[in-house]
Amino acid sequence: MIHIPYSVLDLAVVTEGDSIREAIQTSRELAVHIEKLGYTRFWMAEHHNMENIASSATSILLGYVAEATKTIRVGSGGVMLPNHSPLVIAEQFGTLATIYPNRIDLGLGRAPGTDQVTANAIREDRMRQVQKFPENIKRLQNYFSSDNSRNKVRAIPGEGTEVPIWILGSSTDSAHLAAKLGLPYVFASHFAPQQMVPALRIYREQFEPSKQLDEPFVMPCVNIILADTDEQAEYLSTSMKQMMMGVVTGERKPMPPPVDDMNTVWSIHQKMAVEQMLRYSFIGSPATVKAEVKGFIEMTGAKELMIASYIYDKYERFKSYKMFADLMKEEINAVSSE
Repeated sequence: MIHIPYSVLDLAVVTEGDSIREAIQTSRELAVHIEKLGYTRFWMAEHHNMENIASSATSILLGYVAEATKTIRVGSGGVMLPNHSPLVIAEQFGTLATIYPNRIDLGLGRAPGTDQVTANAIREDRMRQVQKFPENIKRLQNYFSSDNSRNKVRAIPGEGTEVPIWILGSSTDSAHLAAKLGLPYVFASHFAPQQMVPALRIYREQFEPSKQLDEPFVMPCVNIILADTDEQAEYLSTSMKQMMMGVVTGERKPMPPPVDDMNTVWSIHQKMAVEQMLRYSFIGSPATVKAEVKGFIEMTGAKELMIASYIYDKYERFKSYKMFADLMKEEINAVSSE
């Protein structure tokens, strides 16, 4: 069954012909929209030096979104912790949690969120910080704890907010860490599906209960593009496929409008690479997507599902999110009536 919470991952994607300001404003409008539809979380991800993504200053954007909404949880999916001082992140998210209590999540990753040249520009000792990733997560937990009040270094605001921490990953390495720390686990199956199945198995088998979490909690991320017909959804999905083709080629340009035939755009090798990346992308009418999502949730044992919808036209994007919420609510109602 698919009666589980559902959430959104947003990157403030810049579409061809629109400005960065418009992309950020659209993200805020989207958060307001999905809050009304019953989504649980609205997360944004840290990326740098990409023309098509405007979510580099993640904590600032989360404040912009939280201010416009009332109940939905707002968080990072994620902050790339090796790019930052744990104390500064504790202060930033502690400030958010102070202004918007019981609504802030902190998802953490260890990847740079950019190319290596830019990663070095962000932090020259980044590789050393990657090795300290587990240690720095524990530092963050301490900064958020009331018990840290006796220490010389304190996060103010932040201390006592107990901001929930999530581990993000796309490999088995992250699974081992999330299990050892007893933290909820988010897998990036929307663009890196290869190691998802073994990673989830490792996480569940090795999980150690913690103060934050008693039992394993998995939230995989998938791509969803819904439209009235399978054909219309496939057409809309060509913008996402072109954007992902840019990941393969290194050309990170604003997301282009859809095209009638992807074979006029990509080579056979690019097609194979993109289709591998987008293995867990569910594209079609509600009937088509419902069956596929149901199978995915049963396969993964997900406790919550996070979705990303890369659609060029913002109104089609908003419509897709509404159709997905309606689909999930239909399933809840069906279960309730049995």
